[in-house]
Amino acid sequence: MPSASSLFANRDQMLYRLLSAVVGEQPATLALTTLAIDPALAGTGDSASRAQVAMALNAALFVDLLDRVPTAARYVQSIRDAGETIVFDHGALRTIDGETGELPRGHTAFARFLEPLGYEVGGLYPLPALKMTGRAYVQRDLPETIPQFFVSELHVSELPEAAQTACANVFGTSADPLGTAEWQALGALSEHGEASFDEAVTALKGALAAFGRQHEPPALADYEVLLPATKEGAWIATEGNAFNHATTRVANVIALAEELREDGYPMKPSVEISRNGRVRQTAILADKVVRPFREADGAEVPLPVPGSFYEFITRDIDPETGKLDLTFDSGNATGIFAVTRNA
Repeated sequence: MPSASSLFANRDQMLYRLLSAVVGEQPATLALTTLAIDPALAGTGDSASRAQVAMALNAALFVDLLDRVPTAARYVQSIRDAGETIVFDHGALRTIDGETGELPRGHTAFARFLEPLGYEVGGLYPLPALKMTGRAYVQRDLPETIPQFFVSELHVSELPEAAQTACANVFGTSADPLGTAEWQALGALSEHGEASFDEAVTALKGALAAFGRQHEPPALADYEVLLPATKEGAWIATEGNAFNHATTRVANVIALAEELREDGYPMKPSVEISRNGRVRQTAILADKVVRPFREADGAEVPLPVPGSFYEFITRDIDPETGKLDLTFDSGNATGIFAVTRNA
């Protein structure tokens, strides 16, 4: 089992150098002394491996989520205070399978830079009740210890016509955060499996920029059309492709959920259990955030909406392989999506 160590907060370590270059020294130290890091990611050379860049991306997204989600920050601080570390299982994001302006549609907007970081699709998960599909992106080099990405996409063509029009209005203004420099750096990682420090930082900054809202603030009228038709689409309208949640892998999610509920955390009412029984998940309800909306006269009005959240998962060993069950479950995912509906 990997363990967090002051080793990774050492200024000579590649992970620290990468992370501090994109988030700053203090957040980098916080992440690298909080998360359990695989010792295989250690290194002080001149080049960064794709696995190191992938872990740095996840660590940067983790500290960004703590900045945006007070309940997540509270939980993580309690773990630090107890002298324990966090096994970061996976993170999630939502995309639009529809008109997205200059941005590639759906999961392809993320596949294009996750693949150079060593990721591949490890599972496909239909979410018909949400008119969505999820894909689990697994890092090939260290699949159990580098977090997965659960990338979902909303199929706009399955929505009512008025909601399709609202989606086109909102997401059709999307820009592409990746430019020539980022693609050159990602090309080096794709071809060689490693890149120079400067190239790795360029690729990392480009990947981080992709986890944001690439479109203009939504018109309130469009949001009000989306909300009853697809709460997930409405969430993407305000939050874009932001890191939807980070997930801690724990020994007993059912017991932990009860403990957190007793500590006053606003927990999801139930724990989701996969059909094979080996994957169990729950979450803290999404925190509220205030986002701008455009009114008909062009003025902006700030309103509270659901933001991101923090999740917990327990994974058992698959008896057929003897390895950790890294799969997801469509039913579990559908249930977890509800935590951004209740905020």
